[in-house]
Amino acid sequence: MKLRIAAIGRVRSGPERELVDDYINRCSVAGRGIGLGPLSETQIDNRSLKTPADESRALAESLGSDVKFVLLDERGKAFKSPDLARKLGEWRDSGCREAVFCIGGANGHDRNALPAPDLMLAFGPAVWPHKLVRVMLAEQIYRAVSILAGTPYHRE
Repeated sequence: MKLRIAAIGRVRSGPERELVDDYINRCSVAGRGIGLGPLSETQIDNRSLKTPADESRALAESLGSDVKFVLLDERGKAFKSPDLARKLGEWRDSGCREAVFCIGGANGHDRNALPAPDLMLAFGPAVWPHKLVRVMLAEQIYRAVSILAGTPYHRE
């Protein structure tokens, strides 16, 4: 099952970009033997997108078909890492071909412009800068894959 992060806006060069790229590469290597990955990223140029509805439509258009749609939203559920790993394993084992994790723009989502998500994921009730959310998401996906692969990365 392929894994993808789709996000409004770009993370340009700098420490956040380096971290995202590092976790993407780690995840792609760790997931090879267990049918997960590669992890990729779609950065949606938001310069011409004026409203949350425009951004949400752009995210929806990037999804493709036959995917599990994970929406990052502060009102979503905060998963423990092993629980997120189990969810990814369930989707993989049920034959899902791709899971797409979507990060909206700075003004949030227009839920009317998006399909119903298969999962709403939150990193707690705090609002986080989008660059950091992308780093945290890439790390959590890598952590979930490493748990499923049985590596010692995650410690409970």
